[in-house]
Amino acid sequence: MKIRKAQLRDLKNIMSMYNSCVSGMIENGIDQWDKTYPNSSVIKEDILAQTYFVAIKNNIIIGGINIDKNQDETYLSISWQDKSNSFLVVHRLAVKSDFWDKKVGKNLMLFAENLVIEKGLTSIRLDTYSGNPKAINFYRKLKYIELGAISLKPEKNEYYCFEKKIR
Repeated sequence: MKIRKAQLRDLKNIMSMYNSCVSGMIENGIDQWDKTYPNSSVIKEDILAQTYFVAIKNNIIIGGINIDKNQDETYLSISWQDKSNSFLVVHRLAVKSDFWDKKVGKNLMLFAENLVIEKGLTSIRLDTYSGNPKAINFYRKLKYIELGAISLKPEKNEYYCFEKKIR
């Protein structure tokens, strides 16, 4: 598996990967995402900002992640452990459903952690849907610490905020 920065020509295949991931989530009773989010305009913005990365195996995009410094304003209500404001934020981590439990998500998160080190930063922040036990357990296994909950969408349950200090 290779991880690289996404390019605009990848957009159609990235959306195909998201469709697979969302379908798998819905089949498992997880209503975090749907046909309206993540959408191609959001992912296109990520690609143009050069903050979106894809995991590729046999020339097929099997996962993706956006890694930037942008946090939702609701994050300000969380008492983060890293007070240095020297962090990256993970958004929209997804893996094609055929590749779940094949360490693709773990490798994308390790890639994000290495970016923190390369950029001389200290931590990673993220949120995940309270109705997604698979994701919650995934982040806990990677030693991310749950620090509180936020409300991001009025029609959805709360989202749990996680942080990991890298250095």
